Amino acid sequence: MSNQPNNLDKRSKRPVTIASALGDLLKSFGVRASDADLVKRWDKIMGPDIANIAKIVAIKKTKDGYFNITLRPENPAFTLQLSYMSDEIKKKINKYFGRDAVAKISFRK
Repeated sequence: MSNQPNNLDKRSKRPVTIASALGDLLKSFGVRASDADLVKRWDKIMGPDIANIAKIVAIKKTKDGYFNITLRPENPAFTLQLSYMSDEIKKKINKYFGRDAVAKISFRK
């Protein structure tokens, strides 16, 4: 089987959504799930420099399978900084999914 540690024995203290539970299960097998998995693991994927100043507010999947992601900066002053970092954000998300998954990143104030 896999050399990854088995985290299925741990019991969660709070109820979780089906998407979150499936994301954890698939992650244990080395498979990345979906946009719900992206939202749950945003802090780990982006790192503290980006995750502390922006949160995901919307993810739309296009007909061709790409994602349009909308971010909301913690402070409107960060919008310009994040727009300069959009290529870096795309690269991190694409690396997480293991494919070219992001079509567009937009920002909402």
